[in-house]
Amino acid sequence: MDWTNQKSQSMDWTNQGNAMANLTVNGKSFDVDVEPDTPLLWAIRENIGLTGTKYGCGIALCGACTVHIDGEPTRSCSFPVSAAEGKKITTIEGLADNGHLHKVQQAWIANDVPQCGYCQSGMIMAVAALLKEKPKPTDADIDEAITNVCRCGTYQQVRTAIHSAANA
Repeated sequence: MDWTNQKSQSMDWTNQGNAMANLTVNGKSFDVDVEPDTPLLWAIRENIGLTGTKYGCGIALCGACTVHIDGEPTRSCSFPVSAAEGKKITTIEGLADNGHLHKVQQAWIANDVPQCGYCQSGMIMAVAALLKEKPKPTDADIDEAITNVCRCGTYQQVRTAIHSAANA
């Protein structure tokens, strides 16, 4: 199936009589009844009910669907459920720790980053992964690692928030 032009509201990923997949999302185990090649994005949104991860392009370019899989930022719109089994998946809903916002989330608020906010969950997930790998990234590091698209053009606010989080 070609996933590039699909929209969430037109797809029914539930109760299709497929083999059950077990996913670990934000530390909890979920059994999802989807085809093995179903993009992880749809299992997270439609089957598990976590809607913070967004559909943007469907071809892994914009980054709105970014989640962490075993700590690595991954575009979930093109990552099949079958490849996610047995891995630790973290979504934007699981980034906070015991009710305390992650330092990137705090920097986003302090620096008024979002405008429409649609891309922000994916952007925050990408930045959290960058800071885990490079706690004090340079502007060149940011340019290389953060390839997410923000249609509102908040890139300067994003950069400011990244440096703010790095210094927190």
